[in-house]
Amino acid sequence: MFRVPVRRVGAAGAGLIGAFVVTGCAAKVARKDFDAEMVKIREEMQASDRQLGTRVDSVSQLTADHQRRLDALEQELQALRKEYNVSIERMQGMLKFNVPVHFEFDRADLRESDRPVLDRFAAVVREHYPDAIVTVEGFADPSGSAAYNRRLGHRRGDVVREYLAGSGQLGTERLKVVSYGEARDRQVVPGAEGDEGLPNRRVALVIDYVGGGLSDVAMP
Repeated sequence: MFRVPVRRVGAAGAGLIGAFVVTGCAAKVARKDFDAEMVKIREEMQASDRQLGTRVDSVSQLTADHQRRLDALEQELQALRKEYNVSIERMQGMLKFNVPVHFEFDRADLRESDRPVLDRFAAVVREHYPDAIVTVEGFADPSGSAAYNRRLGHRRGDVVREYLAGSGQLGTERLKVVSYGEARDRQVVPGAEGDEGLPNRRVALVIDYVGGGLSDVAMP
C-alpha cells in the first residue's frame, strides 16, 4: 500500500493554511480601504452639498435684491410721472424722459420752476443707473433759421447739462448734448412758435443704461 510521508503532508497543510491567512489579511485590508474611501466620498458629497446650498442662497439673495431695486425704481418713475408730468419711453437699451423743462422765446436760461424735476431725475440716475450715460437733447421752435435753432437747442442742452453735472452731481464725463433744433418730426406742437411754441422749446433726457443699471422695470 502506498503511503504519503507524514512530513510532506504537514508541509502541504502548512502551505495551505498560510495561503488562507494571506487571503484573509488581504480581504481585511481591502475592506479597510473601502470603508475609508466611502468615508472620504461621503465627506466630499457633504462639502459639495454645503457649497451648492451656499450658491443657491447667494442666487436667491441676489434675485431678491434685484427685485427690491426694480420695485424702488418703478416707484421713482411713477412719482416722476405723477408729480412732474414726465412721460417715459423705452427704447433699445435706453429710457427717454420727456420732462417739462421749457425755455422762453430765444432764451437758454434754466427756469427756477424746472429745477425740481431735474433734481429728481438726477437722483434716479445716481441711485439706479450709476454707470449710465445721459444725453441731453435740445430743441427749439421754428422761429428763425434752422442753423440758428440748432445752435439755440445746443445752448439749452448745455445749460441743463451743467445743472445736472453740478447740482445733480452726475459728473460731466457722463453727460452729452445733442441738438435737434427745430426738426419738425420732433416738435411737440408742429409749427407752433412764439407764445404758442413753448412746448417746442424744451429738452429731453435719455439714459443709455446698456451695460450698467436696471433694464427690466415695467414702464409706468
